[in-house]
Amino acid sequence: MTGFTVALVLVVAAAGLLRWRRPAWYWLTFGVTLAALRVLVRYTTVMDACGLTVPPSRWRLALARATNRPVPAPRAPRILRLRPTRTGLVLRLKLRPGQDAFDVAAASDRLRHSFAMYGVTSRELRSGVVEVRMTGYDVLKRVQMPAKSDTRPMRVPVALREDGAVHYRDYRAVPHALTLGATESGKSVYQRNLVAGLAPMDVALVGIDCKQGVELFPLARRFSALADNPDTAAELLDALVSHMQDVYQLIRAEQRITADVPDAEIAADIWDLPEDLRPVPIVVLVDEVAELALFATKDEEKRRDRIITALARLAQLGRAAGIYLEICGQRFGSELGKGITMLRAQLTGRTAHRVNDETSANMAFGDISPDAVLAAIQIPAEMRGVAIAGDSTGGWHRIRAPHTSLRQAVNICNRHADLTPNLPALAPFRPVLGLPAPADVPTVESIPATA
Repeated sequence: MTGFTVALVLVVAAAGLLRWRRPAWYWLTFGVTLAALRVLVRYTTVMDACGLTVPPSRWRLALARATNRPVPAPRAPRILRLRPTRTGLVLRLKLRPGQDAFDVAAASDRLRHSFAMYGVTSRELRSGVVEVRMTGYDVLKRVQMPAKSDTRPMRVPVALREDGAVHYRDYRAVPHALTLGATESGKSVYQRNLVAGLAPMDVALVGIDCKQGVELFPLARRFSALADNPDTAAELLDALVSHMQDVYQLIRAEQRITADVPDAEIAADIWDLPEDLRPVPIVVLVDEVAELALFATKDEEKRRDRIITALARLAQLGRAAGIYLEICGQRFGSELGKGITMLRAQLTGRTAHRVNDETSANMAFGDISPDAVLAAIQIPAEMRGVAIAGDSTGGWHRIRAPHTSLRQAVNICNRHADLTPNLPALAPFRPVLGLPAPADVPTVESIPATA
């Protein structure tokens, strides 16, 4: 008995230590079993307490009266499947007649307390079937991406969602996106994860970094074109617009709309073209977009209008030509001048890191979801990398990208430098590789000694 007691104490102590220091390990060893048993044992009682039950049907009441049996108890949604995951549990429910998916979503917080889980979210899979995802610990505190992810062409896993699922940046589904965030909010790390995920793919990367290239130029070996100032950016964007027009001419020449051509083979974008004729897709990353929109002189105003016009054209027409925009900045709103609101309307994907004011959050989600605006404002300063990701459908999630250092991103880009396509239209903007010339170290005058 003494040996059993000692072993039990050691197991309890190990479980407590794992839960404190390694919550992911605790969940996989102890937590998932305890949580599954807790859900199954408390299920009926919890659903009744949360108002997710329906009274028995009339025929059951009539049958109980006819047979002199007790009145049937209210019925909870039927469990179709209970599946454990590396971060929590996935519960698939079949709703009873009269219930709605909104009822489950409204009771998510009460379910979280009742089942002693860290977080509960729900979504409707189809009519009458709801999926409830429960997380056993804070998956955003220490982000660990799964070893395997559902990668496809132009689909990059960039972050982890608060429900434990992987957040993908799918350019085929969401062609253009806007990423906002204050200084030291984790916006640069998110961008590095994006570049690192695109580096192994058959895609051309084009960068515009008006901070003299400090963010994107270290990754230059994987970029087909780079610009580090507004003047070069204006010329680069004009070249992209010309390239887009050439791609449309190619698509039009290959459409061959005749009676004997099946509907599925009529080309409407580059993905309908044969692989030997398909142009390489292009992802344009714009860092600190406000630097492209600010001006102080008449000449700078003309350049600014030229840049914003080119970006608006690429946002409106670039998808079918395989040109996708990824625009980043600290602020993005109507105060940047004419054309900005029209450009923002074309950016379907929205990601907002910690912002300094409500106006910045409204720039990202004000026309999408008021709840996402509140969530973006409530991101704490110490949680760098946490962001709110949404789209034009109104849905949003809290995400966090894994920390990727600049050295790690550089190594990935260098490893896949041979995949960098050479586009003739962008050849003048191809970054010059090689060792930089040694810079002169500025001298610092010594502080005169005081008497």
